[in-house]
Amino acid sequence: MSMGVEWDRIRRLIEEVVESQGYELVEAELKGAGKNSILRIFIDRPNGISHRDCELISEQVGTVLDVEDLIPSSYTLEVSSPGLDRKLVKESDYTRFDGKLARIQTRIPLNQQKVFRGRLLGVHGGKVRLELPKGHLLDIPLDVIQEARLEVDWAAEKSRPGNAPE
Repeated sequence: MSMGVEWDRIRRLIEEVVESQGYELVEAELKGAGKNSILRIFIDRPNGISHRDCELISEQVGTVLDVEDLIPSSYTLEVSSPGLDRKLVKESDYTRFDGKLARIQTRIPLNQQKVFRGRLLGVHGGKVRLELPKGHLLDIPLDVIQEARLEVDWAAEKSRPGNAPE
């Protein structure tokens, strides 16, 4: 859905509401058309997101969007946490999740491939440093990244206290 300037206004409003409540806006997307439109908002906090957090943001954002009346048709509003495989959207995400496993897909091939998995080692000069499985380092320019997500590090998850199998 291309709403151009309106989408920019909607996104800014969502971000203001989310941040005013002490959360981080990870991503917001409007998909579909007419009555089938879905506005998805992904929020996060350092200590994680609860169902109540999602309800609060849903109520707050829903009220502001209704008052501003920026979305002409009816829509479904969904608020959730970004999940364990959260998208990495902002440059600061790559620094925040330093040391975590990630999957990065590039728009153009680098070393004859477009999909890379490895451990994030921050951002250096506009490039994301990734430690590949065999220990090689790869610097991927931010502007060629099509999509990046955290990957679940199952070995680390299993070793965390309280995560032993039932």
